[in-house]
Amino acid sequence: MSASRRIYDILRERILDLSMEPGMRIVERDIAAEHQVSRTPVHEAVQRLADEGLVEIMQRAGTFVARIPVDDLEDAMLVRTVLEVTLIQKAAEKITPEAVALLRSIVEEQKICATAQDKAGFHRSDEAFHSALAEIAGHPGVWRTIQASKAQVDRFRRLTLPIAGRMDGVIVEHVAVIDALESGQAARAADAMREHLDHVLPAIKVTRGFRPDFFVSNG
Repeated sequence: MSASRRIYDILRERILDLSMEPGMRIVERDIAAEHQVSRTPVHEAVQRLADEGLVEIMQRAGTFVARIPVDDLEDAMLVRTVLEVTLIQKAAEKITPEAVALLRSIVEEQKICATAQDKAGFHRSDEAFHSALAEIAGHPGVWRTIQASKAQVDRFRRLTLPIAGRMDGVIVEHVAVIDALESGQAARAADAMREHLDHVLPAIKVTRGFRPDFFVSNG
């Protein structure tokens, strides 16, 4: 792995998990020193993140972690919903007892994380759940497409996890998806997935209320 790719992966994960908060200044010199590399791979990584909308480069002002664009979240969730509902319908055609057991084991991990208030672990398990569904459907590449389109949504979702009952609600929704898949009812499974994803955006108002500085809107 090149130094540029390594730095990119590290910075991207820090931005997505909010270790680097929206609006935070990025100093390439400091990052280079931290990772004992030259400025070139850091600059290349930052440029790539800027192309993804995760970093904002402002002439004469500096480079900053981009704020979460509220206006883009609905578009990203529309793309995700269409793709994941299609995946769940295909997964229903191929579901096996082993696949059901795998999905339920992931939910058990989520329950442990929720009890411990381990938000990072909960998010990782959530990603594993949706990734497993794509594998079961026979289209793992679609999940990679979804991941590329939902970076801003991931940052927003990290902010929703501390909301009372949010993690427990996700678990209930995941169980509903599994139950529908186990029954072999593709339409019911699709409805359960659609309802699950429909619960993401309504939390924007609450989330913006306690961290308005993290968001930007054209409206």
